[in-house]
Amino acid sequence: MVDMFLAQTIHLIFAALWAGSVCYVALVVLPLARDGAFNTTKPLEVISGKLTMLSRVSALVLLLTGGHLAGMRYTSESLFGTTNGHLVLAMVALWAALAGLVEVGAKRFESGLNGKKLREPAGDALPLYRAAAVVSIALLVVGGMITTNIARLI
Repeated sequence: MVDMFLAQTIHLIFAALWAGSVCYVALVVLPLARDGAFNTTKPLEVISGKLTMLSRVSALVLLLTGGHLAGMRYTSESLFGTTNGHLVLAMVALWAALAGLVEVGAKRFESGLNGKKLREPAGDALPLYRAAAVVSIALLVVGGMITTNIARLI
């Protein structure tokens, strides 16, 4: 019981940190960089590096805690045969998409920053980060659906 509480709490904290950070970069940092609000690449390099690290740590923590939660709550039959099980599988797909979008977006952004450019790399990475922001919000919505047991409401 305590392990489920801890796993769910840690899962929620890291999901919120990851989603919030991606949304902040997509909606605030990259538009400012694209519009020329920064004079140097240094703060953008730091932000990108920290987001990449947070993304990797969060992806790992969510894999471990989510795997534990799914293993304790679902059998293979209920995972593939119930609404909540399908939502868990959708969450795994969204998790992989978010991790991939952030990784590709960061590489695209950082490669441009290495060339000491500011606006162009931000503009190039912005669509990927916007897509990542949408995926992160979808992850939180699906998580809410699972937590509230939406299957019993429909």
